[in-house]
Amino acid sequence: MSANATAAPANPVAPAAPTAPAAKAPRAVTRRRRPAKLGWNLVGLLVFVVLGFPVYWMVNTAFKPAKDAIDPDPHFFPSTFTLENFKRALEVADFWGPVGRSLVVSLVVVVIGIAVGMLAALAISRFAFRGRKIVIVGILAVQMVPLVAMIIPVFLLLNDLGQYDRITGLIITYLTFILPFTVWTLRGFIVNIPKELEEAAMVDGCTRTGAFIRVVFPLLAPGMVATSVYGFIQAWNEYLYALMLMSQQNQTATVWLGNFITKNGTEYAPMMAGSTMMAVPIVILFLLVQRKMAAGLTAGAVKG
Repeated sequence: MSANATAAPANPVAPAAPTAPAAKAPRAVTRRRRPAKLGWNLVGLLVFVVLGFPVYWMVNTAFKPAKDAIDPDPHFFPSTFTLENFKRALEVADFWGPVGRSLVVSLVVVVIGIAVGMLAALAISRFAFRGRKIVIVGILAVQMVPLVAMIIPVFLLLNDLGQYDRITGLIITYLTFILPFTVWTLRGFIVNIPKELEEAAMVDGCTRTGAFIRVVFPLLAPGMVATSVYGFIQAWNEYLYALMLMSQQNQTATVWLGNFITKNGTEYAPMMAGSTMMAVPIVILFLLVQRKMAAGLTAGAVKG
């Protein structure tokens, strides 16, 4: 045999291994994700229907004739639309007076609550002082106390202070259960803002107050908006304290709805019309601040 015949090739070429198509793996993952995504969408749709149906039924009943509102065989869509229920609701007692008082009380509670709550949350989040943990635990403990358990002490206290049946007394009362939530919520937003941002601003020449106004406050604004909306809704919808602490001449919008309960029965259609009109300020407020609320839910420490 010759040397050329027996010598192995210097650079043998290995056979190419079969390669799977690169697109199959992502497609398989996509196929697996579709049922899960569809399932979550169905769950979300179910939650939306459960939560939204009472609101739809309220609006539906508001536009029905009074006789259809008490029909034992209800219809999901009104056969006849009418505005008589809204006219009747405006004629029962006084509508604009209670609505105006509710707006004043809610707005004042939100403004004072945000101002005081922001300062308290800033102190708890940024400063170390003796008893800090006790204050935090106390804020949580206050929120655990049922509101109905405090109504008698609040009534006696306001009566001694001469604040019974007064708007100022109702505002002070609402602040007692809205402030703890405001402080706790804003504290969570402030904690997520790194201290290094303030320190960098102070190194550049800002005072502590200037660093807060120019750095922390813009990042905290979405959280303040989201907290304000919650405080407004809670003050606007409160019923028990407004019923016990205010007379009929100074009643708020939620107590005003009780005028539809008469000795002859409950006027459901006008009551739903009144409830629909009461929901309008909340809807308008949400439409005005919906972008800020969405930003508040996803607020980060650094924004581009």
